[in-house]
Amino acid sequence: MRNEITRLPWFFHHYRSLGVDHFLMVDNGSDDGTFEFLCNQPDVSLWHTDASYRRSRFGLDWLTWLQMRYGHEHWALMVDADEILIYAHHDTRPLPHLTNWLDATGQIAFGALMLDMYPKGPLGTQNYDPKTDPVSTLGWFDDGPYRIKRQKPMDNLWVQGGVRERVFLTDSPDLSPTLNKIPLVRWSRHFTYVNSCHSALPHHLNQAYDGPGGKMPSGVLLHNKFLPDVIEKSKAEKERGQHFHDPLKFQSYYDDIISGPNMWTHQSTKYEDWVQLVDLGLMQAGDWGRI
Repeated sequence: MRNEITRLPWFFHHYRSLGVDHFLMVDNGSDDGTFEFLCNQPDVSLWHTDASYRRSRFGLDWLTWLQMRYGHEHWALMVDADEILIYAHHDTRPLPHLTNWLDATGQIAFGALMLDMYPKGPLGTQNYDPKTDPVSTLGWFDDGPYRIKRQKPMDNLWVQGGVRERVFLTDSPDLSPTLNKIPLVRWSRHFTYVNSCHSALPHHLNQAYDGPGGKMPSGVLLHNKFLPDVIEKSKAEKERGQHFHDPLKFQSYYDDIISGPNMWTHQSTKYEDWVQLVDLGLMQAGDWGRI
């Protein structure tokens, strides 16, 4: 992570409440107090580098080594600082309950849709207390449409669509963000993520998620990218040029964010809870929801 001090208080509150008992984190040259904050967390093992995020396969070289060294035979959850994992009954059944059920049913991975949350009103004009749930500020999302297909040769899912495509990439849908992830895996040193945690090898790991409207148990990653600091962060990222795709193709994307658009429309959906997301087909409870 880099410069995520605004998101870390709730991030730790949420994942500790879910039962995560240790965090492996790589700080990539933060200068906003993130590194110092992480140094003071008793359940964090912290690495620091000023090396290029892009040249490290967008952080995967760093994370793959940590997974090989420390994740073998553990259930490992890979999330960004701006992602909050929820799943059916997450408010009453912590992650160890879910992973015990996955073990009992022979499942070694659990997929999720990354759902972009956004405010009502121009970006950057809201107030946010870092100790509170980001949904208190980013209370809205697009419940569709989403495009879904399987890709060869890895059989990985590819989900695109949603609000970022609607607002910023209507004319370039091929550049629309990949929204499927496989964040929770009973890890083996023989596994590797290929593109963040959007896809993995061996390819059977990619079968753990069949996307919105699918039948397999899955969760949602509430994506809080669009908190008020997104304007300044976008200015910095435009300057750094570390975007996963060709950075030059995303200059106008960053410019559009920096302009502070109102992403909300009358078709926007107000977030309620995990039950709502199951009802909308954006995540599935499966048999897990009936035990």
